[in-house]
Amino acid sequence: MTVAVRFAPSPTGLLHVGNVRLALVNWLFARKAGGSFLLRLDDTDEERSKPEYAEGIERDLTWLGLTWDRFARESDRYGRYDEVAEALKASGRLYPCYETPEELNLKRASLVSQGRPPIYDRAALRLTESDRARLEAEGRKAHWRFKLEHTPVEWTDLVRGPVHFEGTALSDPVLIREDGRPLYTLTSVVDDGDLAITHVIRGEDHVANTAVQIQIFQAIGALVPEFAHLPLLTDAAGAGLSKRLGSLSVASLREEEGIEPMALASLLAKLGTSDPIEPRLTLDELVAEFDIAKIARGTPKFDPEELARLNARILHLLPFERVAGELAALGLVGADAAFWEAVRPNLGRIADARDWWAVTHAPVTPVVEDPGFLADAAALLPDEPWDLATWGAWTGAVKGKTGRKGKDLFLPLRRALTGRDHGPELKNLLPLIGRERALKRLAGETA
Repeated sequence: MTVAVRFAPSPTGLLHVGNVRLALVNWLFARKAGGSFLLRLDDTDEERSKPEYAEGIERDLTWLGLTWDRFARESDRYGRYDEVAEALKASGRLYPCYETPEELNLKRASLVSQGRPPIYDRAALRLTESDRARLEAEGRKAHWRFKLEHTPVEWTDLVRGPVHFEGTALSDPVLIREDGRPLYTLTSVVDDGDLAITHVIRGEDHVANTAVQIQIFQAIGALVPEFAHLPLLTDAAGAGLSKRLGSLSVASLREEEGIEPMALASLLAKLGTSDPIEPRLTLDELVAEFDIAKIARGTPKFDPEELARLNARILHLLPFERVAGELAALGLVGADAAFWEAVRPNLGRIADARDWWAVTHAPVTPVVEDPGFLADAAALLPDEPWDLATWGAWTGAVKGKTGRKGKDLFLPLRRALTGRDHGPELKNLLPLIGRERALKRLAGETA
């Protein structure tokens, strides 16, 4: 059987790193097995689903390189959900209930106060035809629950291992709302069955849902997929992430923090696994290293500082060809491989390259503390053309004339040439600065 997985976000907010981690794990699992990856928008929550969020999901996944082989949208499939619901009603597995939300809350509160689990009492199954007619005459509309079999539900989870639920500990779930709209518990199963999903990889907050949904798969005659439930990602302080709150959104990491896609992918692919977190330059490398068995059950924490460090390491490895477009987008017209090689060891994010472009191509106010020393150095500045050996030859000559060495030699030259105390190696920067600009800066002129 060909492996088929799905990432099924609701377009009700911005994707955060926890959402994208699940997408990435599904994508890596599919690619490792030579299978397919489905993007399915679970958009039946019409009040909260927004087109801009749907577009954002596609934009975020595309930015990360998580291309999908198939696409589906739940809002296109209402007819199919109605068809399945009618079949379940006919078989007696879907039954009408008339309690109001307030009545259900009272029932739950009463059970909890008695120390009992808040399991629905199936009172609706005891209603007669005349009872239902009376309730409907009062203006009540039915919501529909799935009648669970009170038998054990078991599966071997690819992350959690053997999982067991007693059927009597599960509450009959509502599958159809009073307004006739289907809920996630039903639509997800119908989609997974119809679209031949073989493996459902999702967060551990769905474990109880899985126990219920396995019975729905069986009731509608669909293949029961294998399941893997990953521990949910938290922030560095251990707090949960939320689309509604905009927690650590992928959009903000890309647009405001300047994070490279492979930095985020390298981190998320290894968080919570036994593998060390190392920079990777391609998704193919992550596919080769992926094994879902390495994912532990402990709660992984996402630390933005760790991501920032990894982002810098990624930039330090990227060849010019991979960043040429980004440099051009920053307005660095004419930036070439020599410039990139010179500055990349000092970048935390690619936008930082603008600072060093200004140092090499725009006026800089030099820091001059010893004009006499700088004048001696300027007199020894060799003629162009310059290359990477020019700095060593020049500073060697300055050292011979002035007797200076170490910090006393190099720091005044750096401050005059760049206006800064730290930065890329000057053997790389000097040819980019050029002789004319260097002479003016050594003379204390802004150039």
